Amino acid sequence: MKFSAQLPTNHVEGDAAFTSADGIASMARGCEEAGFDAGWVTEHPFPSDAWMASGGHHALDPFVSLAIAAAATQRLRLHTNILVLPYRNPFMTAKAVASLDVVSRGRVILGVAAGYLEDEYDALGADFTNRNDVSDDALAAMKEAWAGQSMMREAPGYAARGNVMLPRPHQEPHPPIWVGGNSPRAKRRVVEHAQGWSPFPAPAKMRERTRTAALETIQDLTEGIERLQEMAREAGRVDALDVNFVPFGRHMNHAAALDADGLCEQAQRLEAIGVTWLTIGMPVASAGAYLDAVAEFGERVIARLSS
Repeated sequence: MKFSAQLPTNHVEGDAAFTSADGIASMARGCEEAGFDAGWVTEHPFPSDAWMASGGHHALDPFVSLAIAAAATQRLRLHTNILVLPYRNPFMTAKAVASLDVVSRGRVILGVAAGYLEDEYDALGADFTNRNDVSDDALAAMKEAWAGQSMMREAPGYAARGNVMLPRPHQEPHPPIWVGGNSPRAKRRVVEHAQGWSPFPAPAKMRERTRTAALETIQDLTEGIERLQEMAREAGRVDALDVNFVPFGRHMNHAAALDADGLCEQAQRLEAIGVTWLTIGMPVASAGAYLDAVAEFGERVIARLSS
């Protein structure tokens, strides 16, 4: 099992260290020293007042945050969790991803999804209605651009008529792509375009808010993984797919005391059904408390499971 730790650059109105270069660097180093394999950031470029009032959050630009983390560390993977593909021109996204992968010498994990906030789509001039088709096209377009050869490709919003993107990503043929979401469409996107799946706990009552399928138990996740593997076999895929999951009870900005025994037991159960990565939420009361929690997690969970 591998672990990706929250870098709380979404906490823009708390401790100023969460959004300073020195603070982000210190948090990233703390994660690396504690044994985490990656650090993850979220994104919301322009959330609506209504979503913020219902519990939403802001965030720094993910590529700025992860570039700082890259400069401060040696091995920590740089994980977007998640990047909303239709918010950007796919070639601008591809350039940012390739640039980060090059300067970090191949440490990017590209977590992506179609998103669900219609108000944010509207503010950005993005196509909410066709977001799934746009997401699929974006992944195909990005992979073609990363090949570093002259390409011809057109879709609504862009026309590449003999264009080349350099540098190519450091990783061959490109950074691993993990698709977020619990829906059948998300699984299909994994099989067609990606190297991993990032489902997340979603109570049935949140189905309308998050616009994805409910996922409430380990049995739900087991069935989802089995269906993903079945779809991969049907498509002729023989490579192993990563499954990255948010442990039940360990959401973003998690504030409760660490239940190391319970989390280790859950991690072992999740590993047994095919989960390969856990995305971990961390407390954000202060930068000091964050670093203490990261170190405690490394000592009481990562080291224990590694041994």
